[in-house]
Amino acid sequence: MFLSDLHRIYFLGIGGIGMSSLARYFHAKGVKVSGYDKTPTALTNRLQSEGIDIHFEDDITKIPDDIDLVIYTPAIPVELNEFRHIKKSGIKIKKRSEVLGKLTQNKKAIAVAGTHGKTTVSTLIAYLLKQSEVDCNALLGGIAKNYDSNFLISEKSDWMVVEADEFDKSFLQLHPLIEVITSADADHLDIYSNINNLKNSFGKFAAQIRKDGTIIIKKGVEINLGQVPDCRIFEYALDEQTDFFADNIRLKNEFYEFDFVTPEETIKNIVLGIPGLINVENAVAALAVAWLAGVTEYEMKAALPLFSGIKRRFDYQVKSEKIIYIDDYAHHPEEIRSFVMSVKKLYPGKKILGVFQPHLFSRTRDFAGGFAESLELLDEIILMPVYPAREKPIEGVGSEMILDKIAKPGKLLSSKENLINNIAVKEFDILLTLGAGDIDQMVLPIKHYLTKTEQTK
Repeated sequence: MFLSDLHRIYFLGIGGIGMSSLARYFHAKGVKVSGYDKTPTALTNRLQSEGIDIHFEDDITKIPDDIDLVIYTPAIPVELNEFRHIKKSGIKIKKRSEVLGKLTQNKKAIAVAGTHGKTTVSTLIAYLLKQSEVDCNALLGGIAKNYDSNFLISEKSDWMVVEADEFDKSFLQLHPLIEVITSADADHLDIYSNINNLKNSFGKFAAQIRKDGTIIIKKGVEINLGQVPDCRIFEYALDEQTDFFADNIRLKNEFYEFDFVTPEETIKNIVLGIPGLINVENAVAALAVAWLAGVTEYEMKAALPLFSGIKRRFDYQVKSEKIIYIDDYAHHPEEIRSFVMSVKKLYPGKKILGVFQPHLFSRTRDFAGGFAESLELLDEIILMPVYPAREKPIEGVGSEMILDKIAKPGKLLSSKENLINNIAVKEFDILLTLGAGDIDQMVLPIKHYLTKTEQTK
């Protein structure tokens, strides 16, 4: 498959965050792009405003006739009429991961892998490179606020930043020049069955580094690097002494300043433009890549304070003297723990209410105890029903499994329809919404309620 020969591409699941960035890439390259998705969203609205044709009915008559390639996401149900029709028609069809592998093979690819942290790290890398003379292309798993997009393009740079997704073993299609591995915690056990299989898959990904490449792995992440070819391997950490780490971390006006230690030099007084101690760790990983790619000290120090973050990652919605509301994509017990602890360090002594929507029945079943333990770091907890995403319900599995394991009195289960009313009867200083499902649709209503309530006080 020669991507340069493509004239019309059709996307099944075009509204997904990863699929939409790929659609934007081909659209920017002059390819005619169209697609299907189940429901309209703010992202599909943006794609349509950019000139991409999208429909929301599972209707084979709306599939264009002259397609060179169909790209689909594994999240698409196999019973989808359009999917079944295309599979039978003989039209060339590829998973997104296969296309991404082809797209990056002639680029200086930077691939960020990890069960959590990869979107923030990859976006920080792309931002640091884009704000420097190095420049880059990027296909991101979140909307970078500085660009209001999940896609960046460059006419002069061969660097390409992508996320290496472990779901469905998609990252095994990539052969990067630089790999970052942020974490390898148990997740996607519906795919891997157990953590050993997941770690083995991460080891296989690491082994796909190019012979002249570099691996940057978080200190303490245990995966098998025995099959990795002869290449450079560095470790990074938040503040533990290793190849790359942050030293002299201090909090100034809710933002962190630190010294960035590399194997050869220390770059002092770097200010991070987004809050949270977890993001200092993410910044260390991104700075390590930027440093290796040739971004200068001046460019790093000038750019990082102006980084605005990513939508739904430590995303302030309301910030006033009376109330703080932060929205986050956290959907794994470790992500929840890191997010909540970062908030508690920023606002010691404040009473925190968290609203969490579990994502996937299988993840809820596999990590109910872990979710309960992480959520107990909150003062008050509201759980919403499980968001099924690509899954069908599993008998006996639901948010009640988590609720029953939480050993705190301030907990309740709420429907989406009653969520605002349930928030209204809680007393708190800080509100957090957490989850990877459609809880994002509640962000604006919650924001409007809190703003209106504050004005009436």
